[in-house]
Amino acid sequence: MYAQTAKRVVVIGNGMVGYKFCEKLLADEKKATAFAVTVFGEEPRVAYDRVHLSEFVGGKSADELALAPASWYAEQGIQLYLSDPVVAIDRGRKEVRSHTGRVVPYDYLVLATGSGAFVPAIPGIEKEGVFVYRTIEDLELIMAHARQLRTAAAHGPKRTRGAVLGGGLLGLEAAKALLDLGLDEAHVVEFASRLMPRQIDEAGSGILMRRLETVGLSVHLGKSTQAIVGEAAIKSMVFADGVTLDVDMLIVSAGIRPRDELAKRAGLDTHPRGGIVVNEFMQTSDPAIFAIGECALAHNMIYGLVAPGYEMASVAVARLTGIEKSFKPYDMSTKLKLIGVDVASFGDPFAEGEACQTIVYENKAKGIYKRINVTPDGKELLGGILVGDAEQYTMLLQLCKNKTVLPPDAEDLILGAGRGAAEGAGTIPGGVMSLPDDALICSCEAITKAQLCTEIAENGHTTIDQLKKSTKACTGCGGCTPLVKDLIAGVLTEQGLYIRNVICEHFEYSRQELLDLVKMNGLKTFGAVINQFGRGAGCEVCKPVVASVLASLWNENVLTSDRAPIQDSNDRYLANIQKGGTYSVVPRIPGGEITPDKLIVIGQVAQKYALYTKITGGQRIDLFGAHINDLPRIWEELIAAGFESGHAYGKALRTVKSCVGSTWCRFGVQDSVSFAIEVEERYKGIRSPHKLKSGVSGCIRECAEAQSKDFGIIATEKGWNLYVGGNGGSRPQHAQLLASDVDKETCIRLIDRFLMFYIKTADPLTRTATWLNKMEGGMAYLKAVVVDDVLGIADQLEQDMQQLVDSFACEWKEVVGNPDLRKRFAHFVNAPEEKDPHVRFEPLRHQKRALEWQ
Repeated sequence: MYAQTAKRVVVIGNGMVGYKFCEKLLADEKKATAFAVTVFGEEPRVAYDRVHLSEFVGGKSADELALAPASWYAEQGIQLYLSDPVVAIDRGRKEVRSHTGRVVPYDYLVLATGSGAFVPAIPGIEKEGVFVYRTIEDLELIMAHARQLRTAAAHGPKRTRGAVLGGGLLGLEAAKALLDLGLDEAHVVEFASRLMPRQIDEAGSGILMRRLETVGLSVHLGKSTQAIVGEAAIKSMVFADGVTLDVDMLIVSAGIRPRDELAKRAGLDTHPRGGIVVNEFMQTSDPAIFAIGECALAHNMIYGLVAPGYEMASVAVARLTGIEKSFKPYDMSTKLKLIGVDVASFGDPFAEGEACQTIVYENKAKGIYKRINVTPDGKELLGGILVGDAEQYTMLLQLCKNKTVLPPDAEDLILGAGRGAAEGAGTIPGGVMSLPDDALICSCEAITKAQLCTEIAENGHTTIDQLKKSTKACTGCGGCTPLVKDLIAGVLTEQGLYIRNVICEHFEYSRQELLDLVKMNGLKTFGAVINQFGRGAGCEVCKPVVASVLASLWNENVLTSDRAPIQDSNDRYLANIQKGGTYSVVPRIPGGEITPDKLIVIGQVAQKYALYTKITGGQRIDLFGAHINDLPRIWEELIAAGFESGHAYGKALRTVKSCVGSTWCRFGVQDSVSFAIEVEERYKGIRSPHKLKSGVSGCIRECAEAQSKDFGIIATEKGWNLYVGGNGGSRPQHAQLLASDVDKETCIRLIDRFLMFYIKTADPLTRTATWLNKMEGGMAYLKAVVVDDVLGIADQLEQDMQQLVDSFACEWKEVVGNPDLRKRFAHFVNAPEEKDPHVRFEPLRHQKRALEWQ
């Protein structure tokens, strides 16, 4: 309980920053008793994560978004009043009065009133169907309106159309909500000439726009909205250039305005353009009143991101508890994932002129844009922009903020290993331990290198989970996690400790160690493994790892014995779960070669079960929208036509892509199709630490893109070149040459060795590119092991691979023929034939798309 002399602190606003203030103020149990805290919230619910607000539309509940349950406030001794905003502040009496008439005295008052949506004065903006996008209540109104539109459209030919006014961060989040709501058309209208004008440049905006258009968004740039047309409800938007856009609903996300009206009425200093003026200690013109977050104007600026808001909360707490700390101009670098696309900017992203050199990497085919700005001498990083691949963001941000001397070839920072970059490219020169003590490792929680090193070295917090609990690092965007892992390793190395990359608290072994132990002891179930080498019941980390180890060793059906419950969700149902609760079915099509009869069967199955069909980049056909109880029936029909599982759901070989090679192409020098089929048939179904992709090109023109695969084969006049360690996706990396001009038999033997060496030594969920990048000795060492057999294990690797190849069995076929396994595929235990009533289908480009029908 509080001491009788406890200072009374009243917090107005229960958003993310208000909550963080309370958390930091009461974190120290000794100091917490010195304060009695009362919190007033305008909304009817506890503080929740507004950064991921769009996930509410995607199905996440308000409780899941909550930063803490209601019980947390009571446990901390906080008096919480929800749905009761403060309407007046009496500075003379040091009291606040709420909407319901509560009068609460204070010694210190903290204004965390946040911001509201800026709604431009457009004629017709008040019409029905126009919304703002700020709170869960706003989203509930938006979702209800979308349901009405879909219901009305279901009884006629009318299309449902929605738009977002504003192409900034919040606008694109709102656009994602429109997509998730399943409207037929989703539009983004932006006044500026590019998307996210405060974060990215024209070229980056162009890449982002093309990526967004591929997922169904229509983007309209340079549009000034002049009027909202419609009788009672919105029917269209009219632009200054005379163009009209027909829409049924509009979400306004044109910016924010600080909520400073309460401060104005209390006579506190505010800025003419909005915002409560504060000093470097977050104090207003009344020293007993603080302002933090988006309502505060610090250093003549409103900070619209959560990280600086958290830092403001920390500064205010420091002032109240007698710690010397001030709020300095905050770096507005940010990294986000917008509608599945990474977007980041840091430092001065738009630097230009004689004081800077700009280095740009652009890949329009993959939707990737990277720009870094460096000093004329190339020694210092000034800022940059990343679109489509922001994996290097944390490293680049540290280089920029700490003015670290750059490597001789600065372009290596964004090209990464495997594209002609130098050894160690893509990492901090000198490693994370070379950063200064005040380097900000976790921007979201303002955690420095020194703080983390103290926790690791002095308090013994040597795991990510322990550091999350003790410092809150890695709990925000998660972008700092790789650096924190490196910091743990660095501190332990400095202490002379042996670093073991253990799986989790239930297994004191690395994946490689556990694989060897399981093999030597012939263990084939999770129960046997954890009983002999682990403790407890296991967790969501170690169970899939053990499942992967068992599959990589014995290649037995993943659903038999006690293996089904420990699989990832996709492996558990031998299909990929999709949005809306349905599944996709991907039959294997080796090398992309298929007969007309098999094509007809796929079409017939898709028609019969109303599945959405799409040809993938791996030369297969995906069938989307299958109900769980239909899966065995679909598989049965495909198996009867000669198909097998394509293992699109597993950490296994996905596809071996091929060009048409010498069979049809005038440039082909070898039969790439036949070889691709042979390779795919050999390695199908083999589980590994992560998914595997391959390609076979019939000549150096590389139409199968073999050099972007985990292992790729390219024909030469003398035979085949084998490349390994490539990677597509968000961080593309070219494969490296392992062997050249080898015959088919030698190529297969080398692939056997390479894959088995990877399976035995890679960490969980590590692609071959990352595995190779982290391997001591790199490609030279891999060649020595795989080609030159310096370890004398080549024969054993080949034997182990052959054992896996010989034990292959189609998992779909085993389920179809096994009544006990087949029982697993039911929505409802008591009604196995009944489909999920919550799943409905709506037309999408003349096909069916699954939607969650609320």
